[in-house]
Amino acid sequence: MEFEEVLTVHVQIEKSTELRNNDNDSVVMISFTGTVTGKYFEGIVLDGGVDTQIIGRSGDRHSLSARYMLEGKDYTGQPCKIHIENNGDIHKELKTCLFRTSPKMITDSKALSFLNSGIFVGEGHSTESGIDIKIYRAV
Repeated sequence: MEFEEVLTVHVQIEKSTELRNNDNDSVVMISFTGTVTGKYFEGIVLDGGVDTQIIGRSGDRHSLSARYMLEGKDYTGQPCKIHIENNGDIHKELKTCLFRTSPKMITDSKALSFLNSGIFVGEGHSTESGIDIKIYRAV
């Protein structure tokens, strides 16, 4: 199966809130905004984006779940929104990225209707300014 890059979310972290229990397990919720680039869509991450990470007592972040809304223009120039639910895990054996996710998307763009039902893979990449989330679709 081959994959094509659909868009990249350039994450700008806002703040985080952490909970730790007596067993040394913890949860961190990270709010973020950012910009989005790609050949199909250009725009911004609207306020309210949050990434929730479950951290085990050994410090391993083993469950990632982010939900956020994008606003911008599709490749035809039409204004639109895209909702993304991005769930995944961090695997230390990954060499090409920090983590992988399985994005689910919903859009009101007719030109981007393939986002509503396609198969997608997300990858987190470290950058000088933080994290980029690259989303690919199976073609």
